[in-house]
Amino acid sequence: MSVYLDYNATTPIDPRVLDAMIDAYQNTPGNADSRTHDFGDSARKKVEAGRKQVADLIGVSSDEVFFTSGATESNNIAIQGLLDYAQTSGKKHIITTAIEHKAVLNTAKYLSEKKAFKVDFVNPDQSGRISAEEVISLVREDTLLVSVMHVNNETGIIQPVKEIGERLSDIGVLFHIDATQSCGKLIDELRTLKYEMLSFSAHKFRGPQGIGALILRRKNYKLPPVTNVYYGGHQENGIRPGTTPVALVVGMGKACEIAVSENIENEQKNKAIKEEIIRLLVESGVKYELNGDQDYCVDSTINICFDDVSSEALMLLTKQLCALSNGSACTSKSYDPSYVLAAMGIPTEKIENSVRVSWGPGVEEKDVVNNFASLLEMTKSLAI
Repeated sequence: MSVYLDYNATTPIDPRVLDAMIDAYQNTPGNADSRTHDFGDSARKKVEAGRKQVADLIGVSSDEVFFTSGATESNNIAIQGLLDYAQTSGKKHIITTAIEHKAVLNTAKYLSEKKAFKVDFVNPDQSGRISAEEVISLVREDTLLVSVMHVNNETGIIQPVKEIGERLSDIGVLFHIDATQSCGKLIDELRTLKYEMLSFSAHKFRGPQGIGALILRRKNYKLPPVTNVYYGGHQENGIRPGTTPVALVVGMGKACEIAVSENIENEQKNKAIKEEIIRLLVESGVKYELNGDQDYCVDSTINICFDDVSSEALMLLTKQLCALSNGSACTSKSYDPSYVLAAMGIPTEKIENSVRVSWGPGVEEKDVVNNFASLLEMTKSLAI
């Protein structure tokens, strides 16, 4: 039986999360914004309880948590929601990186092409990390925003968002962090970061698909100058109009609660699995390279280049053993080489031989060891 090792694309929902959602679907039929009956009151209490669970995970106040459909929408609101402020302030310069998720890259490109913004894209080096100093060096008087992901979705490399946030807080430039791959994992670090806006999705840490959050930090009691990007009701303080999905919020809140209570145990298990994968690689005799500096990599991801082995062929041959990927799920229909690995300066022929392995709670170490060992044996047969 295949072992699921594509957690960076999406994670299996935790059964406890599903149970909480089923209970909400069955027993909380009201609209959280209905204020004329007990059903609405009950739904609203569920939503606010979920909001507090999210806030507790991130280390913020409940009134700084805004529910969205996921990180893609959160990223769009965080960036496009600054358009009015950019027009009135005259600040139309954005700094981001060449290895962001498409939700950030394509939004930044849209502003550049259609709204006359200037955008600087910072490349990483072969370690997979960008330079905090380079980011800061690009800041100028009309810089509106810096947007950097915390953990890269393809390589698992942790970016220097702590250093960037601290520097930007001293000079008054808005900072947005895409924490999609770090939320529920790097909990202690997330709670210490300085930023104005932060995005993530529940389904990346065993919560339901279709729900995420945008964190907007208050400064002197004021939220960042973000406005809605589409129109509707007053839900989520007008930032994200639309009927609040009560059961999804309940599920997200439960996933946050579990992540907090089981974080240390999960970290230990993730680290043990990574150590076993590397041990198997070393002992296999297969020629390989790891993409990105593992000293800056999360314990739940590894990106591997198998010399002279096509990643497409490998994934097809071994799909009954391991569910892998060779890039972001949002670009999986494209056969273009990974833009993340390309930005790191990795040659195209090596990119085409690279796969991403990612895991988390619910994966058994013995299953990984057995199936990955078999995968490595098959890899030898594919080497040209």
